[in-house]
Amino acid sequence: MTAFDNRRDAFEKQFSLDEELRFKATARRNKLFGLWAADQLGKSGADAEAYAKSVVLADFEEAGDADVVRKVSRDLESAGKPVGETELTARLLDLTARAVEEIKAGR
Repeated sequence: MTAFDNRRDAFEKQFSLDEELRFKATARRNKLFGLWAADQLGKSGADAEAYAKSVVLADFEEAGDADVVRKVSRDLESAGKPVGETELTARLLDLTARAVEEIKAGR
């Protein structure tokens, strides 16, 4: 049974590491998405950082990415700079890859 226990423990450890990476990557991606949106809104510096943080926090409203896309879409539309949901979702996917790369690189 020891080999089975060791194997189970290894799978559990790998699962835990994968989930931690997924959480960090999602948070990083949302921050990058928020900074991109802030730039579209003409925000910079501390205002851009604060906006990006609000985008990260918006992700806790519901499961999935719809809450983040909805927040940014509304904010851009309110500022008279509407962007389609398809484009926002594509931007989010692009930033996911970038976020994973940055985390793996230790940034």
